Amino acid sequence: MASSFEFPKKIFAKSVYHNVPGYINVKWSDGHVGEYPISWLESHQLPSDLEMSNKVLTFRKFSHSYNKKFHPCVEFEEVMNTNEGLTKWLQYVISWGYCLVKGVPVTPEATKKLLERIAFIRETHYGGFWDFTSDLTFKDSAYTDEALDAHTDNTYFSDPARLQLFHLLEHTGGEGGTTLLVDGFYAAYRMLVERPRSVEALTDYAHPWHSSGNEDVSIQPYRYFPVFEREPTNARLLRIRWNNYDRAAKIDWTPTMAMQWYGAARYWNAIIRRENQTQKWLQLEPGTALLFDNWRMLHGRSAFTGKRRMCGGYKS
Repeated sequence: MASSFEFPKKIFAKSVYHNVPGYINVKWSDGHVGEYPISWLESHQLPSDLEMSNKVLTFRKFSHSYNKKFHPCVEFEEVMNTNEGLTKWLQYVISWGYCLVKGVPVTPEATKKLLERIAFIRETHYGGFWDFTSDLTFKDSAYTDEALDAHTDNTYFSDPARLQLFHLLEHTGGEGGTTLLVDGFYAAYRMLVERPRSVEALTDYAHPWHSSGNEDVSIQPYRYFPVFEREPTNARLLRIRWNNYDRAAKIDWTPTMAMQWYGAARYWNAIIRRENQTQKWLQLEPGTALLFDNWRMLHGRSAFTGKRRMCGGYKS
């Protein structure tokens, strides 16, 4: 087998022809003739959506619905017993950003098996699979009964978890706790249409993030990250980091940068609060699990009273 590093630096194709249907022959400048399947060449050419872009932000194809009553949904038995059901579940998450699973047995054991149907559960400083109430076991806003604004999780990790699952096991003696979902990709698209200069600030200015609620926990990414993370070649939106509770102090921004970023952040915050355009509220119930893309969907909840028990976990 020839070493690729021994090929001439200025090698080039002298001629291209085909003798066999479905194959292309290339005669190279060093005399070598290679035969390549056309199907292989087609599958390995640079896709148009990966070509270099001078745009501030681009988007992959995704689905968004204004219908507040519409929620993509699959059945537990279908997901657990068929690969087609599992594929359907994940495809809905890719397309819509989230998906409900109906008919889940109301136990942490069944919920864990549902989560493991995809892959292994990601361990964090909260453990692996959660099963918690609002008792402040961890000094985190999620472990209270307070309302939570729309946010993404794990902003303080270098690699935030991609998927997150919730299953409400119990809510007695009270009310509230309605789940909020915001399609971050659609919100970013609206911002690009309405105020592109603000998108530049949230894309270009990297921000410090941290988690320091517990005395024995202090987590920061290995570097600063912007609110909108893009693919380096085509500027396609890859991931959103947004959690007002996790923002750390900035020490290397000029006054101009700070003014631009805070102006953009204020506008972004207004967009994700638009009840008739970006927000969806749904009341989770025992037996229905919610899986969503933490890189795309922001989530929150309304305040609640009574005893509420929730379980779930993260996926990378």
